Amino acid sequence: MAKTAILPTTDEAVAGIEDGSTILVGGFGLAGMPFDLIDALIRQGAKDLTIVANNAGNGDVGLAALLAAGRVRKVICSFPRQADSYVFDKLYLAGEIELEVVPQGNLAERMRAAGAGIGAFYCPTGVGTQLTEGKEIRTIDGRDYALEYPIRGDYALISAHAGDQMGNLVYRKTARNFGPVMATAAATTIVQVSSIVPTGDLDPEAVVTPSIYVDRVVEVEARHYTVQGAR
Repeated sequence: MAKTAILPTTDEAVAGIEDGSTILVGGFGLAGMPFDLIDALIRQGAKDLTIVANNAGNGDVGLAALLAAGRVRKVICSFPRQADSYVFDKLYLAGEIELEVVPQGNLAERMRAAGAGIGAFYCPTGVGTQLTEGKEIRTIDGRDYALEYPIRGDYALISAHAGDQMGNLVYRKTARNFGPVMATAAATTIVQVSSIVPTGDLDPEAVVTPSIYVDRVVEVEARHYTVQGAR
């Protein structure tokens, strides 16, 4: 098992991400969004990316900035359109970005399945709608279910509250959202944390993501992001 790398900068943390990668990006709106890692990814230059996230960006920051930089080919998310999703809206209406809408529970479970080694699963959500067109449908105990496949990432970019020198992670309140499941579903998990503490300082019972799922960690200064109203 490779040891988690504690890196000094976000630029080093995202080094080596290839063009065409599928990247799982944590966050629920602004909560838990790995802003510093996304900014570093923009500087790094990888393009033709597939982004898997809860939504398609807010305002001009985070995912929206990555989209505005022209680096994203496709977005897989649950909530593509919001009052402040004007960057995505413009790209999508111009035919410059692809979209796959996945119900939020399915999105989380498809990533969890990837991390758990589950080949596929049946789910009733979306049956009878455009979301399940072309999918295998099976009737189980009188109810129809669609066959859903795992979503795996080449990389996951997530934000946690604190990590230790081994790479164990704890989260803060709702910033926990998709981070834990994405960490298990990616080949390489990259994490920004507000603080790195000595191994043993974190309560083992409070650790949410064990270090076995974490490849790179970088400490960044906590910042508060706000989004202006829709244009």
